Amino acid sequence: MVELTISAPQVEFLIVKAREFDVKEGATDPDEGSNGADDRMIDVLTDQGDDPVVSEIAGFVTALSDDEQVDLVALLRLGRGDAASGEWSVLRAEVARNYNCSSTNRCLLGQPMLADFLAEGLEELGLPDSRGEWMAPVSWPAKSAI
Repeated sequence: MVELTISAPQVEFLIVKAREFDVKEGATDPDEGSNGADDRMIDVLTDQGDDPVVSEIAGFVTALSDDEQVDLVALLRLGRGDAASGEWSVLRAEVARNYNCSSTNRCLLGQPMLADFLAEGLEELGLPDSRGEWMAPVSWPAKSAI
């Protein structure tokens, strides 16, 4: 089995956040000044440009080590079908060679179907399911405190 520097629960946390980000759509509520309860909270799914999920994803990725970010981009590419799981070391080496820490967030957030590709990458490598447990960034309160 392949050893990653990023843990499966960390990737799964990012998958959840990426799905929250992907569900956003353009402005659809012409009367956004109305009461949220009256319009079934439709504005929650509207991309306003100051999306806190984007900030969460960016903060999470920035807090990762360079090696963890390389693994994340390599997982994305594996899940996208750029290589087979047997070519992991070659794929990871290529990502590491072209790695630029300042573009990782842009690369991930600009990738349509990010969550699906990361999940597919984990599955391709046969990594164990963490059974819903996820690792929050260090600055967050413990899961039991939430």
